[in-house]
Amino acid sequence: MSYTAKQIGDLGEGHAVHYLRLRGYTVKERNWRAGKYEIDIIAATLFDIAFVEVKTRCYTKDEIALLPPPGIAVDAEKQRFTRSAALSYLRKHPTKKQPRMDVIEVWLIEQPNGKKPKLYKINHMRAAY
Repeated sequence: MSYTAKQIGDLGEGHAVHYLRLRGYTVKERNWRAGKYEIDIIAATLFDIAFVEVKTRCYTKDEIALLPPPGIAVDAEKQRFTRSAALSYLRKHPTKKQPRMDVIEVWLIEQPNGKKPKLYKINHMRAAY
């Protein structure tokens, strides 16, 4: 079985949620929508609220060192959309916590015989933009 881009993205978001929870974050929302804009994960600590864009890529072992990191896909337009959605969320859910825009990159490695890709690496960029 070959995994679709949506399935790869869902796997990456699952890994990102697990990563955040292990580090003491409370996940408030997943795939929160404001009109046509979406925030992958909204998570909070005691002092911060993080609006997280998750970018996942699935590579072969040979590609991992050659291809650009997943976070490169968070371009200026994506940043603008995420900020707009975050402002909408904060209007609906006021908080005294410090907001920030994070990016979590998830690298997956393809497995033989259509098995589920394995987690290779996670990179959490706090206050990425």
